[in-house]
Amino acid sequence: MAESQNIEWKESWRDEYLKWICGFANAQGGRLYIGKKDDGTVLGLSDARKLMEDIPNKIQNKLGIVADVNLLSEKGLEYIEIVVSSWTFPVNFNGEYHYRSGSTKQQLRGNALTNFLLTKTGVKWETASVSNISIDELDKESFGIFRREALRSGRMTEQDFCASRQELLEKLGLLTDEGKLTRAGALCFYREPEKVIGGCYVKIGMFDGSEILYQDEVRGSLILIADRVVDFIYLKYLKAKISYYKETRVETYPYARDAVREAVYNALIHSDWSMNIPIQIKIDQENMCIGNCCVLPLGWNAEKLMGRHNSVPFNPKIAGVFYRAGYIESWGRGIRKICDACEALGTEEPKYYVSGSDIMVEFTALRSALIDQTKAPKHQSTNIGALEDPMVLRMIEILKEEPNISQDTLGKRLGLTRRIIQKNINLLKEAGRIERIGGKRYGHWQIYD
Repeated sequence: MAESQNIEWKESWRDEYLKWICGFANAQGGRLYIGKKDDGTVLGLSDARKLMEDIPNKIQNKLGIVADVNLLSEKGLEYIEIVVSSWTFPVNFNGEYHYRSGSTKQQLRGNALTNFLLTKTGVKWETASVSNISIDELDKESFGIFRREALRSGRMTEQDFCASRQELLEKLGLLTDEGKLTRAGALCFYREPEKVIGGCYVKIGMFDGSEILYQDEVRGSLILIADRVVDFIYLKYLKAKISYYKETRVETYPYARDAVREAVYNALIHSDWSMNIPIQIKIDQENMCIGNCCVLPLGWNAEKLMGRHNSVPFNPKIAGVFYRAGYIESWGRGIRKICDACEALGTEEPKYYVSGSDIMVEFTALRSALIDQTKAPKHQSTNIGALEDPMVLRMIEILKEEPNISQDTLGKRLGLTRRIIQKNINLLKEAGRIERIGGKRYGHWQIYD
């Protein structure tokens, strides 16, 4: 039997092995054998009887827990088995917190320690209340997008759809017992979440080697970001290779859209926003990397992520909002869906990198779909302005494809009111991007790059 998550062998007893017992107690429990070599061969102990008295006392005095200490023998050689249960409260050794991960012991520090302590005590960062934002200050558009998507997904009833803001927030678990807005509620529905926690936005950059060509920052509530960021990436940062099947125009992008969307949503709901670091999306000619700060569940690594696992969101309340909106499932299948989408496009599976509190997924472009992606567009900005809004960019694409389309039909296609359509039309006219040629009935739209 080899050493594993729950098994550790030591040739002789040292008091520092209390750290290993601490690690087992904070994880899934386990067994520590004293008097065995690394290959499991029994060496025996000359002081086994004395250790049978000393070890239980040291465990209780130093760790504040109890463990079963058994005297065993094999071929006339005595050795000790220490059976450690998993404890529901945090266990420390001289103020240090240790954790058993795989076949190693780790001392928890920084955010990993904070997350461990919060998890053990049942408290999450996202559930704390915010005192400087009221429910009335939340964003109307964010609620509208959420209701639209939740109704479309079938995960919210008509009755829920008609509920007041407060009733809806209560159903989503985004209010404290005292009725105050939680951080999760503010991040999901407040238009300026950086007033709650800095760094709550998405940063996108186009690179040529180590040189950055242009970049943008997508800001707003998490619902607004989720609704717009993928469209923005595909409209501004990626180009589709055009081919034709008979008379049908076929556009092939170098990255599977479903995979990128799932990866972005995963980053939004799993980010450790308390670290004040935005999600970063780096794109070059052949790769796209999506990275965020996140403390994985204890004992998890990149291999665990790629395998089968349960859904364990870092921010359960935010994940619940995204689930109701139909953006995600709740079965831990997100990464499998990402891999399936890449396979369907014909690209290799993405690679996951986990380093400390950082996690990054790297997509490799479909080579047959590559064209020059790096040429900087005319309009560059560090923030999404009105002309770079994904909805406005999508409007331009539709006008290019259907120059005779009416404003009413355009509004239905985009799910926007006539007033918003007219406002964006006027904006594009003033910027010299579009012009109406001919009358209202028989005219058409002319698009200028």
